[in-house]
Amino acid sequence: MQKYFIRQNEIIYYIKLNKKMKTIKRLYLQELEQRIKDSRKFVQVISGPRQVGKTTMVLQLIEQLPFKAEYITADDVPAADRNWLRNVWDEARRKLTESTEKIFLLIVDEIQKIDNWSETVKKEWDEDTRQGIDLRVIIMGSSSLVIQQGLTESLAGRFESTSINHWTYSEMREAFGWTVEQYIWYGGYPGSASLIGDEYRWKNYIKNSLVETSISKDILMLTKVEKPALLRRVFEIGSVYSSRIVAMSKVQGDLQEKGNLTTLSNYLQLLEYAGLLAGLEKYAGNTIRKRSSKPKFQVFNNALMSTQLNLTFEKAQADHKLWGQVVESAVGQHLINSAALKKFNLYYWNENNNEVDFVIEKDKKIIALEVKSGKDSTNKGMSIFADAFRPKRTFVIGTGGISIEEFLLMMPEKLFEV
Repeated sequence: MQKYFIRQNEIIYYIKLNKKMKTIKRLYLQELEQRIKDSRKFVQVISGPRQVGKTTMVLQLIEQLPFKAEYITADDVPAADRNWLRNVWDEARRKLTESTEKIFLLIVDEIQKIDNWSETVKKEWDEDTRQGIDLRVIIMGSSSLVIQQGLTESLAGRFESTSINHWTYSEMREAFGWTVEQYIWYGGYPGSASLIGDEYRWKNYIKNSLVETSISKDILMLTKVEKPALLRRVFEIGSVYSSRIVAMSKVQGDLQEKGNLTTLSNYLQLLEYAGLLAGLEKYAGNTIRKRSSKPKFQVFNNALMSTQLNLTFEKAQADHKLWGQVVESAVGQHLINSAALKKFNLYYWNENNNEVDFVIEKDKKIIALEVKSGKDSTNKGMSIFADAFRPKRTFVIGTGGISIEEFLLMMPEKLFEV
């Protein structure tokens, strides 16, 4: 079977002619392939939210490697422990000895489900290093918090990490032919794309198969949470208010089950680690003031917002005020996923009812962004912010500026090059 690779709009397609089907290869794959083909140096660590294509990516990687590899997941084992991981590692060594290339790749998914996994990985990796065994390793997980804790505790200096984020508009458009309006409402979960013709079914899939699974398996099973119902309500309220600045005391008042502000803030941080919901801080040029600010809620995927709204795609578009909020959230989604890759820091700003929707900071330079989806593109807050902080550039996204579609297709960090 012939395989063709076509580069277009920063996405690589993999076309199987005999099946007439097209599958996207995400940009992360190229870097990962180069690292694995390079000499054995580090354990490769892949983390990210559920349903963003981590497993698909490593299976694509296996197809194009010049040596053999094996993918195995701890999900398949009722009680995965260190002995299970040691046995998996030993079996990979055995297969390496039978390989003519004398190189073998072991991929272990859902690594966070294994007790003390980081100590075991360290021990086995160091043993292979001492013995000169060229066993290359990728470990994967959907709980970024647990993965990062394990890396810092045991694997310092032995790993390289790759964080996989939600699909961009460019990817969803090329894979499924979506319009920018569809992406703004339905977000970037490729597994849900075939369901958007039945909005009720689509929303149930997002809520039950994605959100509930992420909360149950990536937060509650791996982190001590005293009030699970409260955490779920924080997610629901924060998703509805995505792209809005809301005091945590206001959220506390809206919750049926009350919790102190510290608990609510901690739960919001757990939701951020799971790639669901974050609270952006206010930009002030002062770390103490940033951390004491009201959060601006921002979902990592606009599907998480849409499923909490009791409206259809068509009715949401007809409600101009609501649609403006959804559009701003889509811009924020694009920014927060780029920021999660450590490309820049993301904030908002407001003072005396004057606001700048987003502030991005990189190498001590800042850029102010205002989102406009209506007719009025004026903003007093932008000029006040510019006088106070002297940003490198200010941009309007939408009416009178960069079109929403153009912005969602670009890499936001490129704005620093303008």
